[in-house]
Amino acid sequence: MRKMVMGLVALLLPLSALAQGGNTGIGEAYDAHESLSRRLLHLEKKNDAFNLYVNFAGALQAGNEAEGWNAAFRARHLRLEMTGVIHEKLYYRLRHHLERSNAPLSLERFSQATDIMMIGWKFNNQWRLYGGKMCQFWGGYEYDENPLYIYQYSDLLNHMEVFFTGAALAWTPVPTQEFVLNVTNSFTKAYADTYAGEGDLPTATRLPLAYILNWNGSLFDGRLTTRWGGGAITLARDHYSKMLFLGQKLNLERLQWYFDYMGAWEDLDHFLIASADLGALQRKVRYQSFVTKANWQFAPRWNLMGKGMYERVATAGAGTYRQSFGWIGALEFFPMEGQDLRVFLSYTGAHRLIGEAPAFTSHRIELGFIYRLKAY
Repeated sequence: MRKMVMGLVALLLPLSALAQGGNTGIGEAYDAHESLSRRLLHLEKKNDAFNLYVNFAGALQAGNEAEGWNAAFRARHLRLEMTGVIHEKLYYRLRHHLERSNAPLSLERFSQATDIMMIGWKFNNQWRLYGGKMCQFWGGYEYDENPLYIYQYSDLLNHMEVFFTGAALAWTPVPTQEFVLNVTNSFTKAYADTYAGEGDLPTATRLPLAYILNWNGSLFDGRLTTRWGGGAITLARDHYSKMLFLGQKLNLERLQWYFDYMGAWEDLDHFLIASADLGALQRKVRYQSFVTKANWQFAPRWNLMGKGMYERVATAGAGTYRQSFGWIGALEFFPMEGQDLRVFLSYTGAHRLIGEAPAFTSHRIELGFIYRLKAY
């Protein structure tokens, strides 16, 4: 059994894009968590052609959103995920929401419920090709982390659509360095549907594509890793969004800490944050986000997490009119060895300044659990 596990690890690590997080590529590398089928039925897997995960997070939440303080039990995530290696060259991945509409979108015909439906082909240890619906390879650690483990995204990522149909070519010249060229659609819906109700629009482009170059590095025996990416999105004729993501992470035995910078310079408002704030479709918009997060395993089965965010939005007419501050703390307990189950108590706070409007501060407290159940 040990030889089989080590064989699967050796097979999957070259495919996992330097053990990237939950979104890009094949996702998390093989883990040693015991599956439900093995625990209950004593089924021993002979290969890795099929893996089934149920991703679920739910909590009792209390917070003071715009309507005032309220409390309720809420589910944050419910997704099915299937991955597999058919043989040494072909692999696949499907991740699908069970809490979203399955209606097909007007351009790609995938539904918004489907995050990922892709296949990959491994030419050799240096070259791999991905195709299908995937997470764009922008980089950054908040961006790349499995959404199951995110208590609150930054404003920029909370408004950013990241799953598109396209292709990616990955080159790993040495085991510690990976470069990815990624080309996807710019939209999941037709251009007119994306900007429906936004007033007079620029002329649509005939080639609405996004072009991304991504670097994932591992330095000093993995103690320092990087997720850097940049590129351009064609939004309309002669209108582009140029984006840069710079993520770096320190990996120590009991402490992991990252710092992300995310910036977007848009000829036409792509995130629509500024347009919603100012009441009209904006052009020449600049978004900037700074995000930092640390995890400290201070005792066996315990983790303390802290996260901070600062963001600003500027337009040609209004200047830097919006600033956002966010902070999160969470205490996590892992009650069972061999299972990706955590019980957590978290606090999330946010403070927002928009032009001349009064500042608004929100608070949210959650008590709940996160479970990435390996069913098979």
